[in-house]
Amino acid sequence: MSSDAAQNSKTDNKHQAPPDAVQEHDSRSYVYLVKNEHSSETFVCSYHEDVADRTYVVAPTRYGMDLGLVLGKLHCEGSCKVKGEVFPIQRPASQEDLETYERNCEREREAYTVCREKIEKHKLDMKLISAHYLLDEPKVLFFFTADSRVDFRNLVKDLVTVFRMRIELRQIGVRDESRVTGGMAVCGRGLCCNTITDKLKPVSIKMAKEQNLSLNSMKISGPCGRLLCCLAYEYDFYHEQKRDLPSEGSRIPCGDELCRITEVNILSRKVYISSGDGRLIAVPFSFLRRQEDGKWRIDSSFLEE
Repeated sequence: MSSDAAQNSKTDNKHQAPPDAVQEHDSRSYVYLVKNEHSSETFVCSYHEDVADRTYVVAPTRYGMDLGLVLGKLHCEGSCKVKGEVFPIQRPASQEDLETYERNCEREREAYTVCREKIEKHKLDMKLISAHYLLDEPKVLFFFTADSRVDFRNLVKDLVTVFRMRIELRQIGVRDESRVTGGMAVCGRGLCCNTITDKLKPVSIKMAKEQNLSLNSMKISGPCGRLLCCLAYEYDFYHEQKRDLPSEGSRIPCGDELCRITEVNILSRKVYISSGDGRLIAVPFSFLRRQEDGKWRIDSSFLEE
C-alpha cells in the first residue's frame, strides 16, 4: 500500500480549474448543485440524465470519488455558463453504495479514535476533526486544525501500518471545522456553513457597525470564534438604506439648536438626536429633509407636534 500520499494543505487539488474560470455546458447535459455528505462542501456537477432533487449520487470531489446529495438543478437556457470547475457525476448511488457508506461511517469512528491516540503518542500540536473513508477508493482522510504547519511524517507511517491503505491528512481552518462537524448557532438553527452554503462572503466588524449591533465579540461570534456568517446577509440592505440618510455623528438643526445624531435605526425608521441639555429625541425618517446644499434639517411640522 502507498505510504507517501499525505497532504497538509488548505488548497484544492492543483489539477482543478481556477475558482473564477467559467466553463460552458450545452443543453444536452444537466447541471446540478451537489453537497458532499461528509464535508458539507458543495460542488457543481453535470450528468447526461435528469436526476431528482435529494437524490444521492457518486461523483468526484477534490478528495476523490465520494457520495453526494443533489440539492437542485441549476436552471440554464441553452448553453450553461458555470463559474469554477464542474465535476461529472459518475452514477446515481445504488443501494450497495449507500450500504458501503453506512459501513464506512462505522469504520470512521474507529479510525478517528486510532488517529487521535497516535497524535497524542507523537505529542503533535494538532486537533483532529474527523476521519473519512472514500466510497470507491482504498483511502482514508483525516481532517485536522493547527495553529501552524505540523510535521506528521512519523504519524503517517504509524497510520499506514495500522490501516494498510493510502493516508491523507488535510489541514483545514476553524470555519471549515464548523462546516464539517455542524452544530447549533446562537439563533437556534443549524450553522449556516453546514446547512445553508459553504460559499460564504468575508465578514468584517464594519458589517456589525452598519447594522447597529453590539461590538462585543462574544455576542457576534459563532462557535468557530469568527464573526457570525449571517452578519453578511443584511449588510447590503442596511448600507443601501443608510446611503440616503444622515450619518451618525453628524449635526442637524432642531429648532434653534444644533443637535448630534447618535443613531440611525433602519428597523424603527427613526434617527435619534442628542440635544445640548442631554435629551434624546426620536425623529421619524418622514420628517427629515435634505436641502439643495446636501445638508439635512428636520421639518418644522415635527417641532410643532
